[in-house]
Amino acid sequence: MHQQTVAEVSFEQYRKPTRREQFLGEMTRVVPWAELVAVIEPVYPKADGPERPPVGIDRLLRLHCLQQWFSLSDPAVEEALDDSRAMRQFVGIDLGREPVPDATTICKFRHLLEAHQLGEQLFTRIGTYLTKQGLRVSRGTIVDATIISAPSSTKNRTKARDPERHQTKKGNQWYFGMKAHIGVDSQTTLIHSVTATAANVHDSQVLPKLLQGQETRVWGAAAYSGQREVIRQHAPKAKSFIQAKAYRYRSLSEEERARNRTKSKIRAKVEHAFLVIKRIFGWANVRYRGLAKNTHWLQISCGLANLYVARRRLLAGV
Repeated sequence: MHQQTVAEVSFEQYRKPTRREQFLGEMTRVVPWAELVAVIEPVYPKADGPERPPVGIDRLLRLHCLQQWFSLSDPAVEEALDDSRAMRQFVGIDLGREPVPDATTICKFRHLLEAHQLGEQLFTRIGTYLTKQGLRVSRGTIVDATIISAPSSTKNRTKARDPERHQTKKGNQWYFGMKAHIGVDSQTTLIHSVTATAANVHDSQVLPKLLQGQETRVWGAAAYSGQREVIRQHAPKAKSFIQAKAYRYRSLSEEERARNRTKSKIRAKVEHAFLVIKRIFGWANVRYRGLAKNTHWLQISCGLANLYVARRRLLAGV
């Protein structure tokens, strides 16, 4: 590790570490950087000459993680690095020796990951790493979906909405955007499967993609009712704990309501994953146009959310 220049040395005697510094310190220790870099390295461009070598993969990957954790655009993360010493130390930038990578470089790196569909590979690699650390996936799966809102305005170059997103009605409210579908382990609350669709795709249509096949129990909301045959086909050993659904001319009995309350105690764990992605990481609204780019963002967010949820157990193991 190189010695810090005067530009990065702090002379503030009474300064206390912030929660951001503590968070970045924890994530520095729990993220398997070497394994994730190995996924990207085969497609990363090599240096053309000594005049202008490319920025290191590790640094750009850390920048990409900062965008995920703090919901920052490409220009915003560049400005945040100029402003925050904690972020510069996390990335490994010393302003006394080098400038911050510009927004164009950060954008090109993101496009590189999207073009080679590395989001799914990075999510899978994180899952494999967590399994090696002893966080084994159990035999129970909780399935659910959440709406990620998108701007419905037509004030853009094409004067039209994004054709890959649609509107849907939930309760008495209409939403426009996409849906994030996830399958969560019932014990560790870690996400083991993820997919994205337009908002008008019904939750039950994506159920086969969320099952691993070795489950013995499957929990889900009433939106997945009537899918017993699908569960039997894709998870033959699984017992369905999908909540009972009421209909217009058939209300639930008191016994069915009691069973739903019991099932909800387990099913509610899936909301922890959505809490991390939408509230802590701040991804409640889509950032990019098109489903492919946002699917990539969702896959990496789910991988980082797993590391965030498991960070204390990983740190205890370290």
